[in-house]
Amino acid sequence: MRTVKLGADKIFFGEGAVNSLAELPAERKRAYIVMSGKIQEELGQLKVVTDVLEGAGWTWRANTDVEPEPCWESVKKGVAEMLEFEPDWVIGFGGGSAMDAAKAMWVFYENPQYKTLEEVMPPAPLTLRQKARVCCIATSAGTGSECTRAALIKDPVQKRKYSVREYTGRLIPDVAILDPSFSVTMPRGGTVACGMDALTHCIESYVANTANTFSDGMAMGGWVAGYRALSVCADEPDNLAARESMLAASCLGGIAFTNGALGICHGVAHTFGATYNVAHGLANGIVLPYSIAFNRDRDAAAAARYEELASFVGKTDLERVILDLKAELGVPVAMREVVPDADEFEANIDVLVGKVMSDVCTPANPVKVTEDDARALLRTVYYGR
Repeated sequence: MRTVKLGADKIFFGEGAVNSLAELPAERKRAYIVMSGKIQEELGQLKVVTDVLEGAGWTWRANTDVEPEPCWESVKKGVAEMLEFEPDWVIGFGGGSAMDAAKAMWVFYENPQYKTLEEVMPPAPLTLRQKARVCCIATSAGTGSECTRAALIKDPVQKRKYSVREYTGRLIPDVAILDPSFSVTMPRGGTVACGMDALTHCIESYVANTANTFSDGMAMGGWVAGYRALSVCADEPDNLAARESMLAASCLGGIAFTNGALGICHGVAHTFGATYNVAHGLANGIVLPYSIAFNRDRDAAAAARYEELASFVGKTDLERVILDLKAELGVPVAMREVVPDADEFEANIDVLVGKVMSDVCTPANPVKVTEDDARALLRTVYYGR
């Protein structure tokens, strides 16, 4: 038996969705808003959110100190502020970093007995929704974190990423807001990287060894919508219809892997991200075609699933589809383009292999990955074909 939860309890979708903030049920009406940097404030987007809240009688406090890849120290600082402010809603406002940080802060706010990331790893019992609930407002279309059961937090000391998660779905936010007006200001590079992340979620969850009917439905819908919308978003940033479709694709991908899993692409991408600070979406975009080839050449069932995904967009070879899309969007071919020190890479190869093998995503890959496989794949990703 498995537990299925298809997203947040409520998803508000489309232009004007931000106004649904006024409908959040609350007693104290105190909102703690978590953002990644000051960009939402500088663009005037924070004011849009706070105007809705204030109009409904809320008080709020904002945290703009979260890094693009949220770190443990930032989470701890946010928790300390929350314990003092005592919000009854935590709002993650931004991309995956802001939303992941908000969810992680919420976990420790509700469970102050835990002091480290290791302590909240499954199967640690978590108390949730005794103090607050969570709303996520996505400004980028990539992680789908507004509807996932996990929060990815980096420990820069250990150079490791932790997936704070809860397997029954209780970490999935209560409310998700997908308003395309917040995503039009994203630079082209960010749009592309986030979009490749979303497509990777859909593709990997469709071939994962835990794939099921529910995750398949979300993955298929997200893949088709995302593939059709991503290039339009990159070339026509003000196209609200395309932005809306891309937000939907990202959310569907998040629901898909929450109810299924991911695989070796994420295992390798997490490793390069944690070790060399490669942005997550960019890392996935670089690794994705190599992971497709790796699985396709070793497993007939995975090959057939990849062929199905290609057929949904009128193609036959999914690896070729992704390579062509990467070329169109300007995604690097190999990791060496963003991590240029080959000597350091080779000196770290055994450590990198260990990180891939221990990554939470690797076990769900359709092909069992050995250390030799991981070493060879890391080198292929790094140097290219």
